[in-house]
Amino acid sequence: MTVTLPPLRDVIARHGLSASKALGQNFLFDGQLLGRIAAVPGPLADQEVLEVGPGPGGLTRALLATGAQVTAIERDHRCIPALEELGEAYPGQLRLIEGDALAIDAPSLFAGRPHIASNLPYNVGTALLIGWLSANWSPEPWWRSLTLMFQREVADRIVAAPGSSAYGRLAVLAQWRSTARIAMPVHRSAFTPPPKVMSAVVHLTPTPTPEGVRLAVLERLTAAAFGQRRKMLRQSLKGVAGADAAMAVVGVDPSRRAETVSVAEFVAMARAMDAAPPA
Repeated sequence: MTVTLPPLRDVIARHGLSASKALGQNFLFDGQLLGRIAAVPGPLADQEVLEVGPGPGGLTRALLATGAQVTAIERDHRCIPALEELGEAYPGQLRLIEGDALAIDAPSLFAGRPHIASNLPYNVGTALLIGWLSANWSPEPWWRSLTLMFQREVADRIVAAPGSSAYGRLAVLAQWRSTARIAMPVHRSAFTPPPKVMSAVVHLTPTPTPEGVRLAVLERLTAAAFGQRRKMLRQSLKGVAGADAAMAVVGVDPSRRAETVSVAEFVAMARAMDAAPPA
């Protein structure tokens, strides 16, 4: 089905919309770029997609054009009329929910496992990502893939490799049971208004959760290790019960620093900590 829509700029002007700094909004108008973002997860025809913070509906248009069944969560009531027009143009394809994505139980909205694709509001993007990565996996997460726009600095932290200055807790959380890659950089000039920083689209797909590892243990370990990242592990992990023994079991030299420890090594240490009998 080919749908002809008015230019997004015209829709925004007609509804008197402007990007809200308080809501972390930056609008994208480039239809070709939006189409490329919508293509990152792969074919979406008849697939369920969750979009958070659609604003006036730029990415929503591109997702609907793929044939996806889109659920959009928008807290800015000013944008609702423009999004409702999209729903009328694509009958039965768009479910619109007005509310705060941080407060909504998103998994309960879907019978299956949706893809998540969003030009996330910058002020809540990392919090949403951490929530999606930390949710219960039994054995899979409730989502199929994540295609998300972030500030380039945050994107680099998500995909960072050991030894880089960007490598830290966020990289471990993102990579211990998923693959993460930068799908495309996005220049600041693509947005209205242009943000002060560059952006990038990150794509994450889940992988099997390593056996014998609990997220709570991994989080405790990485919080201590990266909380004092300039110190040797023997110092930064001194207060973490079982960490010394785990380093010995895994073969991690306690004179190393956290930024040199791979995701696999952190996972192995967390597994050893979990397996050790209580002191």
